[in-house]
Amino acid sequence: MLDHGTAPPASGEGQRSPLPSGGFGSGIMRRKPVERLVAEGGQGEGGTLRRSLGMWQLTMISIGATLGTGIFVVLGEAVPKAGPAVIVSFVIAGITALFSALSYAELAGTIPVSGSSYSYAYATLGELVAWVCGWCLILEYGVSVAAVAVGWGQYLNELLDGTIGMTIPASLANPPGDGGVFNLPALLVVLLCMAFLLGGAKESARANTIMVVVKIAALLLFCGVAFQGVKAGNYAPFMPLGIAGLSSAGASLFFSYIGFDAASTAGEEAKNAQRDLPRAIMLSLIIVTALYCLVAAVAVGAMPWQKFEGSEAALAGIMKDVTGQGFWAVLLAAGAVIAIASVVLTVLYGQTRILFAMSRDGLVPKVFSKVDPKSGTPRANTVIVSAFCGILAAAVPLGQLADATSIGTLFAFALVNVAVIVLRRNRPDMHRTFRVPLSPLFPAIGFLLCIYMMGSLDPVTWMVFGVWMAVGLVIYFGYGKNRSRLAREESQVPLEK
Repeated sequence: MLDHGTAPPASGEGQRSPLPSGGFGSGIMRRKPVERLVAEGGQGEGGTLRRSLGMWQLTMISIGATLGTGIFVVLGEAVPKAGPAVIVSFVIAGITALFSALSYAELAGTIPVSGSSYSYAYATLGELVAWVCGWCLILEYGVSVAAVAVGWGQYLNELLDGTIGMTIPASLANPPGDGGVFNLPALLVVLLCMAFLLGGAKESARANTIMVVVKIAALLLFCGVAFQGVKAGNYAPFMPLGIAGLSSAGASLFFSYIGFDAASTAGEEAKNAQRDLPRAIMLSLIIVTALYCLVAAVAVGAMPWQKFEGSEAALAGIMKDVTGQGFWAVLLAAGAVIAIASVVLTVLYGQTRILFAMSRDGLVPKVFSKVDPKSGTPRANTVIVSAFCGILAAAVPLGQLADATSIGTLFAFALVNVAVIVLRRNRPDMHRTFRVPLSPLFPAIGFLLCIYMMGSLDPVTWMVFGVWMAVGLVIYFGYGKNRSRLAREESQVPLEK
């Protein structure tokens, strides 16, 4: 529930028990006090991030990262599992995501910084766990940018084919191993988003807002056009594959909600982060869930559920069948192109801000926390991350690596639920602008649901995740452990006799 009381100063002044400037604990278990995390907000090498984002822009960032390829392609996979009851499956998946969203909302209002779950873990679970969480986020954000960018080229070809009758040659629209030499569209969309981000947080948020409005309009257009073909008989039987099908579809649809946490990476650029971040996270989840259910309800009403099998472009196919014209399908393809570009922009933004926080803490090189005084953005960070993601998307077949983003995300979600419980226990009197209802029950449910979802992923995904974690631990113990700011401060403090 929201606490409408007056928030204390961001630096932590006025707290009953001020904490020391350093961390708690020692070695890999050292923790960074919440007050220090908040006090350092916005500070980078050579400049500070600018607070320019309001609640509406934060909500659009969260929607932009969530509402993407999922709804445009997911129905072809989910409807055959649940039939018309896929509508309920979307609700189940949304409720599953809600438990973790509640935990994110509480911590985003309490610790409004750029590091998202990495910073929350640093304050509650220790440096090693924070590093692991940050490393998971690098996997989630970095690889998902590349994976989504690859899909952008496919939709762009559909749009070009429907408008000018030409497409980009397969050799330039696919990476090696997938029938191509170099995926040029994937690189172009990442570079385009990089240009927006370099212009500043306010400018990129404005561009994202426009793209989000367009893709919501595209989905509402689909509902308006396809509603003409809705037949009551298509909803019967409503649950042809029983509860098992309903649950199976719900599990696969959960990943359509991943992205609501993107707003939490904007904590140091929000005008009133403690008030607006919790509201933006919850509002975005409500809007996305409502859109998903509306689109699903119209889609299964306009086309018998048995015909969804193997249909990757189900929405475009339905519009074409209902109207008998390809014009509407072209419009929907245009909406998909804009939708995916919005995902690339917001997820790329989140990746740069997480690395910014990790760099400020000394766990990754300082170049990632250098801020350009003119634009108020981490320019070098943005260019490096964009170049890496663009080349990854254009030249590397992602395969199972893309699937591993799901397990990295779920692991980070699980840690956030634990962090809420730990912070409630250790700092019960801390001012919170939002509180998870029925804590610790709801965070515990959120944790268990994330673990359950992780267990449903295939063994290959777990193998990729294990290799990624092993590499991350090598980097931490070889670089970050002794270079972190808390470690350096710890080494300068004489041991008590």
